Formats: sequence, structure tokens, C-alpha cells
Amino acid sequence: MKDFRVGIGQDSHKFSHMAGRKLFLGGVAVANEMGLEGNSDGDVIIHAICRALEQAIGGESFSVYADKMNQEGIMDSREYLKVSVKHVREKDYKINNIGISVEAKKPNIAKISEDIKKSLAAVLEMPVENIGINATSGEELTPFGKGEGIQVFAIVSLIK
Repeated sequence: MKDFRVGIGQDSHKFSHMAGRKLFLGGVAVANEMGLEGNSDGDVIIHAICRALEQAIGGESFSVYADKMNQEGIMDSREYLKVSVKHVREKDYKINNIGISVEAKKPNIAKISEDIKKSLAAVLEMPVENIGINATSGEELTPFGKGEGIQVFAIVSLIK
């Protein structure tokens, strides 16, 4: 049997009130939406995936290298994801699939999920059909469901 690993990652950010801040989800710029606060581009989907990948391989915290890259002026979270993927490959694992769960009142994730999957698949070098995305408003029970920010959970499975 092949070696099989699983990792879970989470990230959340509140919406920024800074004019001109763009919203990025899974490497996709979402038009006509407020961006998220954060040192980088605030891409909660990619940050959750990075955390899940690092957890699955027993790696260090994603923030260890992301914070350093950010200080060097690298704000694009896709670059952080490339580092996580490199760590996975260095341990001789392959990403089998990824599940992404988004809690947010806005934007409508269903309308952009295919674009997000394509963007992620390109960086992760994996089939689009191995990436699943679902979303909920959580019946407005949390700040995320009330439209104050976005929370994401990601689960990854790796095989050797």
C-alpha cells in the first residue's frame, strides 16, 4: 500500500476598508468586492491550503516562510503555495486531492469556483477535477456569515 497522508488547514481574514484593496481567492482577483486585511494579498484559500500541505508532511508553520517572503516584498500568495508544493515534493509526496470549504456571506463562491479551481490546478500542477470547493453563509451565525470577512478550511490528501 502507498503511504497516505492528510492535512487540514484554516485561515480567516476580515474585510479591509482600505480603498483599492483587491480581493483574491485561490489566486483569482474577484471583481467588485472589498479585499481582505493582511500582510500579503490576504488570499484565505491559498493560506488554508498551504497550512494543510505543511501539516500533512509534518512541516513547519506556513507563516515561517510566508512572513519572511512578505518582508522581502512578495505579496502574491501563489508564490507561498509554490513553496508548500516544493516541500511536499521534497518529501516525495504527490497531492492526491484538495477539499476547500468557504464560510462567507459574500462573494458568491459558486459563481467563481471554476475559476478558482483552474487557478489552483495550474499552480499545484494537478487535475482540476481533484479540487473541490463548497461554501456556506453559516446562516449568519458567525462574523463570516454576517459579511465581516471570510473563513476557509482546506483538507488535502497526499500519496507517495
